[in-house]
Amino acid sequence: MGKKQPDSEKFSKFNIIVFGGDGDLALRKIYPAIFHRMLDGQIEDQFNVVGIIRKEADRKTLDAKVRQFLFTTDDQPATDLQWETFNSKIAWIRAEKPDIASYKELTSFLEQHDAYERIFYFSTPSTAFGPISQTLKACGLINERSKVVLEKPLGNSLESSKQINEQIKQAFDEHQVYRIDHYLGKETVQNLMVLRFANNLFQRTWDSISIDNIQITVSESLGVEQRADYYDNSGALLDMVQNHLLQLLCLVAMEPPHIIEADEVRNEKLKVLKALRPMTKQAALTDTVKGQYTRGNVQGEQVSSYLEDIGKYNSKTETFVALKTYIDNFRWKNVPFYLRTGKRMKKRYSEIVINFKEIAHNIFPSKEKLNNNKLIIRLQPEERIELVQMTKVPGPGGYRYKPIALKLDYMDSFKERLPEAYERLLMDVIRGNQTLFMRQDELQAAWQWIETVTDSWKQSNQPNVLYEAGTWGPGDLILEKGATWITKSWKD
Repeated sequence: MGKKQPDSEKFSKFNIIVFGGDGDLALRKIYPAIFHRMLDGQIEDQFNVVGIIRKEADRKTLDAKVRQFLFTTDDQPATDLQWETFNSKIAWIRAEKPDIASYKELTSFLEQHDAYERIFYFSTPSTAFGPISQTLKACGLINERSKVVLEKPLGNSLESSKQINEQIKQAFDEHQVYRIDHYLGKETVQNLMVLRFANNLFQRTWDSISIDNIQITVSESLGVEQRADYYDNSGALLDMVQNHLLQLLCLVAMEPPHIIEADEVRNEKLKVLKALRPMTKQAALTDTVKGQYTRGNVQGEQVSSYLEDIGKYNSKTETFVALKTYIDNFRWKNVPFYLRTGKRMKKRYSEIVINFKEIAHNIFPSKEKLNNNKLIIRLQPEERIELVQMTKVPGPGGYRYKPIALKLDYMDSFKERLPEAYERLLMDVIRGNQTLFMRQDELQAAWQWIETVTDSWKQSNQPNVLYEAGTWGPGDLILEKGATWITKSWKD
């Protein structure tokens, strides 16, 4: 077991009630997150995890599913005794549908733990958020100490998102609502705030005077897997750009808040979303590309096409999207922000690249090009930060130089186990810190901008560009002349 994370805060006397308690997200992320916080001593004895399931299932089967992911998730293996301790805190309750009769057992359980804080985690389709909230309210299960965690996506359009939020507002106050985006819980994403606002080196060069372009990539080597029905109704734009990529863009581009406090940070993120240049029909033709993967080879394995994967041969859903957008304010005037994401790409990784401008004049006699400085913030699969700079090649023969990266690798620099994103975010929910969670007006602003893209696509009937699985997709089509995706030029 790795060294424990130092943390003076200890939490107890709470119930986490997980709707969709036997679902993939709960099994892979939520239960392991709570378990590891218990192992590290941050969660103390008085707590319960309540899995709400719709279908009848025996306790032994459910426990086995949970245990499987606790023992195989990472480098902090669990012992049988630790599993038994955690398992004693799990209760399974069947509620076939959100009505008072189905919630009778849940009501009885929570009444027995009336002094415990209640955290309701909605790991269900967002269409169920409203009915669940209304039933909890009707059963008298929501009090001033209750909180609700909402998984993405919140609707599939601005209008549906508004309707869902209105239903939730009838049961919960805004300060009780935590709209979770696990990307914001990643260590490197949080470190982005420290890099920007605690280092004079970056604070003074973080603008259009010094930066040429910014690139945000979330690349997935997997296909749609078990999410075919959901994915075919959303596509890459709504599944990834509307939440993950726009949130990363906000953290890169926001102005410094006067203090790291929830509403101060979210106010600045909102300003970024409102300053995003709307996508017009004409701009969409040159500044966006949507694609769909065909058969190909991913890491040595032959894979089928998207249409074969979902069994619908007339689907127009995009599995790849790349966008060039601008933030119309003083700091970022005319700096292109490139966003791209896709399924069945060459490899799985997520990163942010800050690509600085060329130096004004090369004083060295060599005719070799001086590479731009780059700050590369890698989010997955490993978490690290690289600052690419020009360095002299050792030895005689004059000034020969090459780009070298100064690296901060979290696994090398911090030997203790690093908590997963869901661990950090769940602890923030318990402590009542909403800094890394979206506010309703943020969500609405994100949807407003996304719909300028979807509307432009509909107006122009923009087709998908087919790309072979195992490639980087058709993102080059939106790049300005002479530009390149940094990962391709620096790494590959």
